[in-house]
Order: sequence, then C-alpha cells, then structure tokens
Amino acid sequence: MAEICCGVVGAGETPTTNIEPNSRTSRRRSLDFLPLKYIANVAIPPENISRKRQKLDLLVSLPPPREFENTIDRCEESNENEVVAVPNCVNVSDLENEVTVAEECPKYGITSVCGRRRDMEDAVSVHPSFCKEKNEQNQKPFHFFGVYDGHGCSHVATMCKQRLHEIIDDEVNKEKEKVDWKSTMEKSFIRMDEEVLKSSKTTQSFTCKCELQTPHCDAVGSTAVVAVVTPEKIIVSNCGDSRAVLCRNGVAIPLSSDHKPDRPDELDRINSAGGRVIYWDGARVLGVLAMSRAIGDNYLKPYVISEPEITVTERSDEDECLILASDGLWDVVQNETACRVVQMCLKAEKTVSPPGSPGSDVVGDGSDKACSDASILLTKLALARHSSDNVSVVVVDLRRHQRQR
Repeated sequence: MAEICCGVVGAGETPTTNIEPNSRTSRRRSLDFLPLKYIANVAIPPENISRKRQKLDLLVSLPPPREFENTIDRCEESNENEVVAVPNCVNVSDLENEVTVAEECPKYGITSVCGRRRDMEDAVSVHPSFCKEKNEQNQKPFHFFGVYDGHGCSHVATMCKQRLHEIIDDEVNKEKEKVDWKSTMEKSFIRMDEEVLKSSKTTQSFTCKCELQTPHCDAVGSTAVVAVVTPEKIIVSNCGDSRAVLCRNGVAIPLSSDHKPDRPDELDRINSAGGRVIYWDGARVLGVLAMSRAIGDNYLKPYVISEPEITVTERSDEDECLILASDGLWDVVQNETACRVVQMCLKAEKTVSPPGSPGSDVVGDGSDKACSDASILLTKLALARHSSDNVSVVVVDLRRHQRQR
C-alpha cells in the first residue's frame, strides 16, 4: 500500500528530500488540481521520518485519532515532479502509539423549563472533563453535572452554576494524594455558601427581581444536587430537595435523600438549633421554607444549613443512566417511572411526542439525541401531571458498551 502523504513522487522520478517552504505561493498552488501518478512501496527518506517524528511529538493535546482519518485532504501538493510536503499529515497508527486517548464524557441530555411558575429560578450546569485525577501517569478526567433549584430569586442558583464546579476543581487540586471526596465536597459547598453570603453584603447588583424587593438579598437561596462522574465512581452531593437517581439493571437507586423539614433527623436538628417546623401548605422551616438545607437563605441560619450529604457509588457494567432533577419532576414522578422512561428512550431509535401533548414547546439540549429525548419526555410527563414548579432534568448515559461501539 502506498504511503500517500509521505511517499508520493512523480512517475519515473527519484524521491527527493527537498520540501518547498510553507509560503503564500505554495499554499495558493496547493489549491490547483494537478495530475499525480503514484508509485507503491517507496521508502520514506530518513530526513522526512525525522521531520515527521518532530511534528508528532507536538500532538499530545490533539483530539483522538479518528479526527485525523481525512488528514490527506490537508496535505499540500507542490507539482507532479516534486515530493509532496506534508508537515501536518499524521499516520493514524503512529498517533495511536503516541497519544493516550482519555475516556470520553458520558452522553447526556438537558431540559430546563419555567413550567407553570411566573419566573424561571432553576439553573443547570454540565462541564465535561472539568478536572483530572491526580498522581496518575495517565490522568483520568472527571465530569460534572449539576441542577440548582432557586427560591426567592434566581441569582443564587446562577452563582452556583457559574462557580461551584470551579470551587470543586480547586479543592480537588489541593489534595496531595487520593481525593477524599466527602471532605472535598463539604468544603466546596461551604465555600459556595460563603461566597453567596459575601455577595449579599456588598453593593453587588443583580439583574433580577429581588434587587428591588430585598436590598441585601438575604431571603434568597438554592438547592444543589451535583454529580461528579469518574471512570470508577459516581460522587453525588445533595443540599436541598433536588434528587439524583441511578438506574442499574432496571432498578432505580436513589443516590440522594431529600432534605425536607419533616424528615425525622432534619426535624430533630432544627428543633435542637432552636428553630421550629410549621405546617403551612406542607412542612416549612419557621413556616417559610419547604426544605431544611440550601445554599444561601442567610436569614434562616442556623436552622437551614448548606452542609451536603455525599454518596460515593462504585460504577458497574450494569449501570444504565443517571437522572438529576429539581423537585418540579420528583414531586409528581416516581423514581421507578423516571428510570423506565429513560430506558425506553435509550433503547428506542426514535422518540415521537404525541401531537398536542402538554409541553409541546419543550426543547432539550445535550450531546446525545436519545438522552435529550429522555429529558424532554420526563419534563413533559411532569407538566402533564400538573407540576406547579420549574422543571429541570439532566439525563446521563452510563452504559459502558455504548462507548466501545
């Protein structure tokens, strides 16, 4: 087989090592269609091998090898009787030997809608490869998924969307050895809460309704459920009543527990701190907030705290998907039902929404159509069941065999 990029010569000619400089004239000439004849089994001159290897050494940060399948299209041709100059052409087999391809981010889909609320106070955050494992020769990437359900206003949820993954990245980098995820996530949530508190005491202006209602924005907060997905683990941190559910071999496994004021341990903690849970359209802290943990809500401390609960789950080949969502979904859809909906979408080639169904204007986003369809269908199901809240859903495909195809 001929080495097209590196061993092409004119018929009857001897391979030469003269390579035309990468000048404007050369680049213009490469646009011309010139007839070439190919001679198979032509050895590559030693000088070209050396030059090619030098270029290859610079490719550590380039995309995976499949991006280079059409590199021949980028080769520069001089003329019929000269060696083709290919400083940017790469042999795929050489690239595979030189570059270690990191595990890809799991496929995901996102949907976030205002629903029947007047204002949109939810926020969703997805950051593939937001940080990497330490003390490893081949550093493995970690992937971040988060759902934030604001209350009082949207700016605390927006701050969490902008900053929490950066804070977690910083805390991971502080670890000298293996990451202690429980300590790392607790410190990250505390730092996020401190940033919210600091911002509420400054003259910082928020482009939101609470700027006119409460000058210092003390009565604003947000839930936070985030998942860090590594090649071996799923780390979920939850503060509030948003939820993370893992579907494993058809079984729905909750990876977080809602922080409701009437949860027995939360009720005891609030009473011990001197607070009260008053039942006013459901259990509420001091008759105001329908959750016992949140980021922000400075006027309700120490009864409402920002300390998260963390679960660390070993990944399995039987894992199918991970669902993160605000209570706009979980108030009306059970864990098992949500998992079945996602399973159906992941297995189906095409998802069709019934015409005129509730939420017919719902659109999704993400890296995969099946996951996006699943998030859309869950959102439509919540709206059809008369969810009165904002609805935000993130669906993550955890099937390992999908990446091996």
